[in-house]
Amino acid sequence: ADVAYLRSVLPSTMEDAFFDYLANLDASEVTVSAVPEGSVVFARVPFLQVKGPLLVVQLLETMLLCLVSYASLVATNAARFRLLAGPEVKLMEMGLRRAQGPDGALSASKYSYIGGFDYTSNVLAGKLYGIPVRGTIAHSFIMSFTSLEEVQPRVSLSPLAGGEPVDFPALAESWLGRVDANPLLAHARSGTPNFCAVALALHQLGYRAIGVRLDSGDLAQQSKEIRRVLRACGAHFQVPWFETVPIAVSNDISEQSLEEFSREGSEIDVIGVGTNLVTCPLQPSLGCVYKLVEVNGSPCLKLTEDEEKMTIPGTKTIYRLYDAAGHPFMDLMALEEEPSPSAGQELVVRVLGRLGEASKVVPTAVEPLHRTCFRDGQVCEPLPSLPEVRSYAQASLSLLNPAHRRLREPQPYPVAVTERLHRLLTELWQANQ
Repeated sequence: ADVAYLRSVLPSTMEDAFFDYLANLDASEVTVSAVPEGSVVFARVPFLQVKGPLLVVQLLETMLLCLVSYASLVATNAARFRLLAGPEVKLMEMGLRRAQGPDGALSASKYSYIGGFDYTSNVLAGKLYGIPVRGTIAHSFIMSFTSLEEVQPRVSLSPLAGGEPVDFPALAESWLGRVDANPLLAHARSGTPNFCAVALALHQLGYRAIGVRLDSGDLAQQSKEIRRVLRACGAHFQVPWFETVPIAVSNDISEQSLEEFSREGSEIDVIGVGTNLVTCPLQPSLGCVYKLVEVNGSPCLKLTEDEEKMTIPGTKTIYRLYDAAGHPFMDLMALEEEPSPSAGQELVVRVLGRLGEASKVVPTAVEPLHRTCFRDGQVCEPLPSLPEVRSYAQASLSLLNPAHRRLREPQPYPVAVTERLHRLLTELWQANQ
């Protein structure tokens, strides 16, 4: 069917042999090596290397770029939110209504989780990928009631320890009178006494309230006010767990919002992020490129006056160099046939952006970044689970030097080439002048 469709849209002068070729095309001669999923990758470092017949690997270009670009972008955006939120705050992806269609929404849920989010409100993503699901009650449902008298039929709730069902709205209303009578709670914001009454009614029956949600106003200030009320309520009614009731917030949360929460010493435990996570407004697309670097054993070079856009020729091996503190301090590109560098070895390198000067470095540890993941038409090793990829991503981030990891004015991370690769680059450049 695919070949028939191509026949219908391509010129009628196309030879039959071309369509016969397409009909028998496969990826049995393709080899793909890549950094492990969840790895931190820096600009100019190839995270995929594809070898095979030229036409086949060219046909793979758009598909591979589509698969990795948005995924890497969303995971990176999620990681930025995680770094700003810190390790203790729970992050909830809530971008389904703002995502670029249902496929974009599922991708956003999956790769936000890899980047460090804890939950998703996308129930289908939870089903398909095993991501923990969390969400909030719709405003429209709350607004559909004006009083407890409208709750019909009456909700009966049995005590957790067993016993006769209780008219729960009536029990909550009785607690509301006791909460309102407390001078420490009387001036609380309108929704807070209601929450306390319902939570105390649940506690009486052996249950715990899940948490408080804020979605408008000064969220940091409100969280502090509500935490004071919860502590006062817990102390007055002798309910110790009230002090730690989670406070969740949402409302167009951005990186700036998280910085403000931290600066103001908020009492927020859970943060829901939607639009500014899944649409990546700070950088709506990731400039991944797929470039030819070698044909039939001959290295290729894309010529440009802009050094940042110049390709690095030849089939390469990528190494990550670590310092004595265990932080990566440089990624090094070498030609595939070069001997592997080793720990403690003095290396002469050329840093991209400063190719005119040689530098010497001595790594404490050396890690090859690429692994062969597809060869002879087969996946070479079992694919990691989503939680394993997420853990790997968080571990990769934690290894970075704080100077490289910070989001404001980070220290540039150097990417370098070996002297031999630099000579090849220079020779090709001069040969094409």
